[in-house]
Order: sequence, then C-alpha cells, then structure tokens
Amino acid sequence: MTKVTKVTKPVRPIRLYRAALSGHAHRVELFLSLLGLPFEMIDVDLANGQQRTPDYLAKNPFGQVPVIDDNGLVVYDSNAILVYLARTYGEARWMPADIASEVKIQQWLSLAAGPIFNGPCSARLITVFAYALDHKQARAVSRKLFDVLEPQFAERDFALGAHATIADVAAYSYIAHAPEGGIDLAPYPAIRGWLSRVEALPGFVPMQRTNVSDH
Repeated sequence: MTKVTKVTKPVRPIRLYRAALSGHAHRVELFLSLLGLPFEMIDVDLANGQQRTPDYLAKNPFGQVPVIDDNGLVVYDSNAILVYLARTYGEARWMPADIASEVKIQQWLSLAAGPIFNGPCSARLITVFAYALDHKQARAVSRKLFDVLEPQFAERDFALGAHATIADVAAYSYIAHAPEGGIDLAPYPAIRGWLSRVEALPGFVPMQRTNVSDH
C-alpha cells in the first residue's frame, strides 16, 4: 500500500470561489479557517451570471459555488471539498479513518445534501432569494430533521461525539441560518447548544446574515 504523506500547509494560499450568502460556500470558508490554512476568497457574481461563463464552467461544469483551487488542483462541491481538505491538511480527528466513523460522517454528508438542503436551505432560498419552491414542504422537512437531531445533540456535544468533525462543518451553516427561512430554533435547545459549541471552536467565522426577519 502506498503511504500518503499529509501536507500541513499549501504552497500558496488556496483560492476559494464563493458567494457571501451561500451556506455551501460558508462550509468551506469555515473549515479553511478552522484548519488555519491560508486562503483568499474570490466572490463570484451570481446575480450577473459569472458562474455561467466559460472560465468558471471550466472550474465547475455545473456553474455552482463553492470551488477551490489548491495550487492547480481544482475541487468543486462543498462536501467533496471538506473531505479533500480534511484528508490533505486536517488532523485525523476531523475525519477519522476507522470504518465506523467514516460511515457516520458519510451519513451526515448525506444529511447535508438531502434533508438539510431540502429543509432549512430550501426554506431560506425561498425567503431570501425568492426561489419558486414549496415553503410549506421545506418547513415540514426542517421540523422532521430537527426532531431527529434534537435528542441526538442532547446526548453528545458534536455530530459524532466529543469532538467536532467535518460532519459538524457540513451541517452547521444552514441549520444556524434556519430562522432566515422562517424556521424557529427556539423549540430545539439541544440543537442551539450544538450551534454554540461550533461557534466556540478556535478559528470559527460566521456567515453573513441577511436582513430577512424571523417568521
């Protein structure tokens, strides 16, 4: 088996192509900051279609943010980027190599791409960006998700246990900003406690909030 040598720092700052109000992009910004890696943020002008230009589509053929360019190695999709950064630069605790932990992390990445996207993320897309989605359905998905997560966070500090992993990074942004989509977090004290623990991590950076009032 080929031995993989972990590089502790990139040769040059990692370029992060992002939009300030994107929770997907914030996942990556947050993790880069938690890892203490040098990076520069490049804002993609989504409103004017910069994500559909040939130059950007060469980085991500789906025309989405975020994308990172790590000294010529281009990676898109926020969850894939988290895995890449954890494996390349992170301490083992961010993505433990034992099979039980890997499976649990994959379950959380699936939550991020499924119920979190279809719930609090979609609700926020409706209220903040006027997406033509079903707000009632997004709120129902959110409540079902939070009803499952609440007792889990009542029993442990982070997604997998005592320490934060990329599972927490993948889940944080859209859950923290659920109120912008009209999802009340008041009934979920354990989830709010988990959010506070993530926010207390060294290197934490918040995502820009909108002016949308809580519903």
